[in-house]
Amino acid sequence: MKQEYQDLILQACGASSLQVGAKIQTLWSGYGEIVRLHLKGCDRPSVVVKHVKFPKETKHPCDWNSDRSHMRKVRSYQVETYWYQNYHTNPKCRTPACLAALSQGDEMLIVLEDLDVVGYDKRRTSLKDKEIRACLGWLAHFHGLFLGVAPEGLWPVGTYWHLETRPDELEAMDDLELKAAAGDIDRVLSGCRFKTIVHGDAKLANFCFSQDGQGVAAVDFQYVGGGCGIKDVVYFLESCMDGRECEKKAYSFLDYYFTELKSAVKKEVDFGALETEWREMFAFAWADFQRFLLGWDPGHWKINRYSKQLTREVLNKLKG
Repeated sequence: MKQEYQDLILQACGASSLQVGAKIQTLWSGYGEIVRLHLKGCDRPSVVVKHVKFPKETKHPCDWNSDRSHMRKVRSYQVETYWYQNYHTNPKCRTPACLAALSQGDEMLIVLEDLDVVGYDKRRTSLKDKEIRACLGWLAHFHGLFLGVAPEGLWPVGTYWHLETRPDELEAMDDLELKAAAGDIDRVLSGCRFKTIVHGDAKLANFCFSQDGQGVAAVDFQYVGGGCGIKDVVYFLESCMDGRECEKKAYSFLDYYFTELKSAVKKEVDFGALETEWREMFAFAWADFQRFLLGWDPGHWKINRYSKQLTREVLNKLKG
C-alpha cells in the first residue's frame, strides 16, 4: 500500500502505526481488494479498507466485458464513496462508519470501521428463519428511514440490475415476451408513489451478523439509489432461499417485513397505501430481476419454478 494511503489512514484514526493484515476479498472483476489493517496507538484495533484500482484489462466471470460495464463499475464506486461520506443510518440499520476516503487517478480508497470489532463478526452462507427476519428488519428500518428522501449523489434508480444500465443483457435475452415487456415492468416499478432509498445489492453476502444472529449490519453500497423498497426484499429472499423455500415462506416473510416497516416509518405516512402499493410490486420486482438474469446468465440457479410463476403473473397483468 502506498505510503500516502498509509499516512491518510494513520491521520484519520489517530494511530501511530499500521500493519496490513489479511485480504478479506477481491473485488468483482478484479477491480481491487478489501483488506483489514491492524492499528497501534489508537482506540481502534483495526479498520477495513476498500482499495479500488481500475484494471487495464477487465475480467468478468460471465464474459460481460465492455466500456459500458467498466463505466458502470467506476460510477458505482463513486456512488459508494458519496454514500459513506454523506448519508448516515441508525442502530436498527447499522452500517460501518466511514473514517476517510480518497480518489486519485485510477485508484479509490474507502477506510471503514471494522464491523468485526463492534460485534458483527459472523458471516453466513445459509440462514435460519430468525436470521432472515433480522435482515428483513434491517431492510425495513433502512427503507423507513429514507422514505421520501431524494437520492442525491446516488443512482437515480438503485439496484445493479436496473434496466437502463443493462441494455447489453436485455439485447441478449431469448425470452422475447419478457424482453418486450421489460420497459413496462420498469415503468410500473419506477412509477410507485412511495419511494425510498434502496441498498441495491442486498444479498446474503453483504450482511454481517452478531454472534446470536439477531443483530445485523450491511456493507457494499455500490448500487444504492432511489426506488421501491420491495426490490431489496425480493433480491434478498432470492439470495438465501431456493424456489421451493420461496413458495413456502416468501409471503410470511413479507408479512414480517411490513410489520417492521410500519414501526419504522413516520406516523404521518399513509402506511396502508404504502403497504398495498409495495405488495403489488412484489411480483413486478421479481419479474424485473428475472429479466436481468435471463440476459446475464440464463442458466442461473435463481431462475426456478417460483420466479417463472411470478413473472408469468406479471406478464398476464400487463396484457390486461
